[in-house]
Amino acid sequence: MIKTPVCDLLGIEYPIFQGGMAWIADGKLAAAVSNGGGLGIISAMNANADYLRQQIHIARELTDKPFGVNIMLMSRFADEVAEVVIEEKVAVVTTGAGNPSKYMKAWLGAGIHVIPVVASVAMAKLMTRVGASALIAEGGESGGHVGETTTMVLVPQVCDATTLPVIAAGGIADGRGVAAAFMLGAQGVQLGTRFLVAEECSVHPEYKAKILKANDIATVTTGKRLGHPVRSLKTPFSRAYLKTEYEAKTDEELEGKAAGALRLAAVEGDTERGCFLAGQVAGMVTKEQPAAEIIEEIFVEAEQILRNADRWVK
Repeated sequence: MIKTPVCDLLGIEYPIFQGGMAWIADGKLAAAVSNGGGLGIISAMNANADYLRQQIHIARELTDKPFGVNIMLMSRFADEVAEVVIEEKVAVVTTGAGNPSKYMKAWLGAGIHVIPVVASVAMAKLMTRVGASALIAEGGESGGHVGETTTMVLVPQVCDATTLPVIAAGGIADGRGVAAAFMLGAQGVQLGTRFLVAEECSVHPEYKAKILKANDIATVTTGKRLGHPVRSLKTPFSRAYLKTEYEAKTDEELEGKAAGALRLAAVEGDTERGCFLAGQVAGMVTKEQPAAEIIEEIFVEAEQILRNADRWVK
């Protein structure tokens, strides 16, 4: 069985995180992943303290295992949800879309393991200095907000730049991806798109159907003009947005075109106006399964690959 220091650090069975996907990663999904031996993560997204507290309570009703909360630092509710994770004694906080330094003292003082998502070596070094427990190095193959550097290139450079455990993310959907991540120096992995089709995931059925129908070229990156690129499935919305990205007269006009689009996809299944965030691995996801089965299947495959890794050495 594959076990790394990340398992001991967080009290989990398998070194796998479930990504904090807005409008998708709720208490039910987080609990299912944690019960399956990984680290389930609730997305605080752009919601207020009451929403997050409710989801934490839902997760606690369904699992007694550790789980985490992902805080999007660009949210206007970031300050209040930063307090909620302390009050609710959440085990782990992952962060994205910003620098969490202003919250670190309070979180660390509350005994929370803080694991930021980083997309560059510079951010990895900064987060190491301010007391992070580990780092999630996320390459541009991932869904949602993405950086420029690929996972294959980013992970080893982040591993070289820090003494902290590194969690690889972006472009991982099966045991082959897990094995590759470990070969690059990672001690764990984070998956988002694969868990979109977990049976316990409450995303709209149309969203799951689109993931299951996706192929290798099913995604597109938009939003580069705004400096916050986003990867999603090719849909009428994403194609129209891409077409008008550099035709919009102001950035505000462009931002307005995307307002509420993720909710329309995840909650309402709107195939015309919805933005269906997904990573490049969408074409590798072929069936809906319980979260625990996904985790076990991935690590059985990864273990076999790693055991046979020396077959090319003569």
